[in-house]
Amino acid sequence: MPIHRQPRRRESPVHSFQPVLDRTSPSPAARQIYLSIRTAILSGQIRPSARLPSTRLATREWQMSRGVITEAYETLIAEGYAHSVHGSGTFVVSNIPQAQQKTAQSLPDHTERTISKAARKALLAGPSFGSSVQVPFATGRVVHDVRTTEVLRRIAGRHLNFGEDHYRNVQGEQSLREAIAAYLTASRSVRCDASQIFITSGTQQAIDLVARTLITPGDRVLVEDPCYPGARHAFELHGAELTGIPVDENGMQTALLQSFTGTASAVYVTPSHQYPAGAALSLSRRLELLNWAKANRSWIIEDDYDSEFRYDGRPLASLQGLDDNERVIYLGTFSKALLPSFRVGYAIVPRDLVAAFAAMRPFLDRFPPPFQQQVLADFLSEGYFSSHLRRLRESYRKSRDLLVAALQERLAGHLTFSVPSQGIHLIGRSTGSWHDDRAAAAAAAEGGVKVTPVSPMHVSAAPRDGLLLGFSALTSSEADQASALLLATLDNMAARQR
Repeated sequence: MPIHRQPRRRESPVHSFQPVLDRTSPSPAARQIYLSIRTAILSGQIRPSARLPSTRLATREWQMSRGVITEAYETLIAEGYAHSVHGSGTFVVSNIPQAQQKTAQSLPDHTERTISKAARKALLAGPSFGSSVQVPFATGRVVHDVRTTEVLRRIAGRHLNFGEDHYRNVQGEQSLREAIAAYLTASRSVRCDASQIFITSGTQQAIDLVARTLITPGDRVLVEDPCYPGARHAFELHGAELTGIPVDENGMQTALLQSFTGTASAVYVTPSHQYPAGAALSLSRRLELLNWAKANRSWIIEDDYDSEFRYDGRPLASLQGLDDNERVIYLGTFSKALLPSFRVGYAIVPRDLVAAFAAMRPFLDRFPPPFQQQVLADFLSEGYFSSHLRRLRESYRKSRDLLVAALQERLAGHLTFSVPSQGIHLIGRSTGSWHDDRAAAAAAAEGGVKVTPVSPMHVSAAPRDGLLLGFSALTSSEADQASALLLATLDNMAARQR
C-alpha cells in the first residue's frame, strides 16, 4: 500500500511581515502587535487563510519575547481574526467581511488615473486573443500525445540542473537556433543560419520585436484585410498607420500594392494560411509582393504560424525562401505544433538587421528562458518532432472532417464555408439568415461554445459577418453537441431578425 506523505511545511509569505511597534508608547507591546496584525488583515496586507509566523520565528524577527507574541495571537483568536490548528500554527480566518468592506471603501477613483495613449488604444480595441477556456470550437486547443509527453518528460530530466545557471545569449540558446535552422531549411525552404534567429515568447513577442525595431510612429504598415488582431494591435500600439489590403481566395490582392509606391514601411502577411480567411497566397502573388518590396525598399513580415498542418498537396515555399533581396522577416512558433505553454517562437531576420534586433531584444526580457529551449532543441535534433507532427496532423485532419460533417448536416442554412486544406480553423460566413457575428458569438458562449466573430478583424474594408471555428482536438461528441447548440443559437437569431 503506497505511503502518502504530507508535504513538508514551508514558511508562509507572511513570515516577512513586520508589525508597527512604538517602544516608547505606554501601550503594551502585545496590544500593539495585535492591532498591527489586525490592521494588516483588514487592509488585505495579510490575506485570509494565511499562516502567521510561528511564535518562535516572530520572537526572533520582531525582537519580542515569545510570551508577548503568544498573547497577541490569543487576542486575535479571541476576537475572531485567527484560529489555531494543532501542530500546524496560527491562521487568519478565511471569511473576513470587514476586510472586504474596508478594501471596497478604500479603492481609489480610477477615473482620475493617467494611462498611456497605447493603453487607451488597447482598452478601446478590446481583447486581441480568444478565451483560454478549452471548449469546442475554441482556437489553439492542443491534443496531448502520450508518446510525445513521455519523450518530453525524459528530455526535460536532462536539463534540470539549476546549479550552473547564468545570464544567456540575447538571441536564445545556440542549440535551439541551430535545430530550428536545420528544420526550416528542410521543411519550409527557409534560407538562414543560427546567427539570424531570435527566440521569442511566442509569435506575439516576435511581432512586437519587429515593430519596435522597424516601425517608427507615423509609418504606414499594410496588412491583410481582415487581419490577425494580435498583429494589428501590436503595430497600432507602436504608432503605425494601418491600411488594409483586401484578400480573396488567392490571398492578399497584391496588385493593389501599386497604390502605395514609396509610402509603406512594411507589409504584414500570413501567406501560407491567411488569418482568418484561410486562403494561401498564390505563387504569382508571392513573386509580385517580393518585387514590390524590393522596388519600394519595404519590409515583408511573414507570419508562418501554422504551416505544419497541410492536409492536401504540398505547401508552397515560404516567402523568405523565395526572397533574393533579404526583405523578409520570417516569424514562426511551436505553440500550435507542440505546446502553447512552452512559449517558444522565433524571428528570422536578414543578416544586416541582426545587430539592430540584438540591440532591441534585451528591452523585452533580457533573454528567453533556457529550460524550454534546451528541451525543444533535443526534441528537434533527435528526430522526434517529425513523427510527432505526423500523428498530430492526422489527428487534426480527423477533427477537421468531424467539424465539416457537422456543419454540412446541421448548419448549411446559416453558414457557408470552404473545407480548409491547411490550418486548424475555418470560417463560416452568414448565408443571410442572421446578422451580427458579435451577438452570435456572445450567445454561443453562454452555452459553452467558443466561436470568434470575424467582423472586428476588418481594417479598411466594410465588415462582413462571419464566425471563426477552431477544430483542433475536437472530438465526435463535442462536434455533435456544439454544432447542435450553435444551430439553436443561429435559429433563434434568424427568427428574431426576420
